[in-house]
Amino acid sequence: MRSKKITLISFSLFAVFTINAQTDTVKAKILDDGSQDAEKFYNNGIANFAGKNYTEALKEFDQAISLKPDFEKAYYNRGTTRFELKQYKEAIADYDKALALVPSCETFFSRAQALYAMGDKAGAAGDYTKAIEVREDHAQAYYYRGEIKFENKDYKGAIEDFSQAVKIKPDYAYAYNDRGSAKRQMDDIDGAIADYNKALSLNPKMEFAYNNLGSAKRKKGDFTGAISEYSEAINRKEDYYVAYNNRGSAKYDAGDYEGAIQDFTKAIELKPDYAFAYNNRATAKFKTKDYKGSAEDCSKAIQLNAEYGYAYLNRGIAKEMLRDNAGACADWKKALELGVESAKNYIGDCK
Repeated sequence: MRSKKITLISFSLFAVFTINAQTDTVKAKILDDGSQDAEKFYNNGIANFAGKNYTEALKEFDQAISLKPDFEKAYYNRGTTRFELKQYKEAIADYDKALALVPSCETFFSRAQALYAMGDKAGAAGDYTKAIEVREDHAQAYYYRGEIKFENKDYKGAIEDFSQAVKIKPDYAYAYNDRGSAKRQMDDIDGAIADYNKALSLNPKMEFAYNNLGSAKRKKGDFTGAISEYSEAINRKEDYYVAYNNRGSAKYDAGDYEGAIQDFTKAIELKPDYAFAYNNRATAKFKTKDYKGSAEDCSKAIQLNAEYGYAYLNRGIAKEMLRDNAGACADWKKALELGVESAKNYIGDCK
C-alpha cells in the first residue's frame, strides 16, 4: 500500500506582552506556568521536523510535553516524528495520548497508518473507520480502508470505499486506479478500463496505471491495445520489469514468441530473481521448439521458487519433448502435489 506521509499540525508561537505598572505602585510579577516555553520547544520541534532533523525534533517535543503534559498537538507530532523514524510502537503510544486528550480525525488516521505498518490490518481498518466517524468527508480514510479490503479480497467492499473517496475528492487518481483493479478482480473489465483511463486523465505520470490498463485490455483479448499500454508504462519507467514481463505475455498471446522472449529476457536482466519471467520465457521458448532452453528456464524458476507448481508442469512438458519420460513424470507428479490440477492430464501414462 502506498503510504502517505503524515503531516504535522502547525502551531503558532504566542506573542509575549509585558505589562508595565504605574511608577507610584509596586510592579507585580507575571506568573508563568511553562506554557509559553512549551510552545517555543514545540515550534522548534516543528522546524526540526521540516528539516528532517527527526532526532532533534523528538528532543524538542519531549521538552514541550514535560512542561505541558496535556499538550495534545505535541503528542501528535512526536508520534509523527517517531513514525518517520519507523518507531511505530512508540508512535502509537503518542497517538493514544493525543486521542485521550482530543479524539481528532487526523490522529485516528495517523494511528491507523502506524498500525498498518506494524502489520495490524484489522486495527488500522478500525481506526480509519473512527476517522470517518469523526469526519465523514475524509477521502484518504476511505481510500486506505479500501486498500485493506482489497488486500483481504473483499473487492466489493473495496469498490464501495474507493467510490466514496472519489465522490469526496473527484480528482483522486489513485482511488480511480485502485477501484479499477478491484473491478478487474470481479471481472468487470469495461468498468476497470474506464477507471484506469479516468485515473490517467487526472495524472498521466502514473506508470502503474498504464500497466494496469494493459492488463485489463489483455484480459479482454485486445492484445494490440495491451502491448501499447505496457509500452507506455515502460516509456515512463525504463526499469519497469513487471511491465516488460506483462508486455511479453501479451506478445505471447498475440503469437509473437520471439518478441515475448526479448521482453521476458529484459525483465530478467532488470530483476534476476524474477521466477515468473523465467517460467514465461520457458513457455515462449517451447513455442519456438527450443525445448532444452525451455527446460533450463523452468529449472531456474524452480531454483528461485521451489513451490512453483506451474514451472514443474512446464518443465515436465519440455522434458517429454526431450524424451526424458521419467523426468517428465516426476515433474508432473510434483506439480500435482503443489496443487496444479491440470497436471492430471499428463500423468496418465506415468508409472
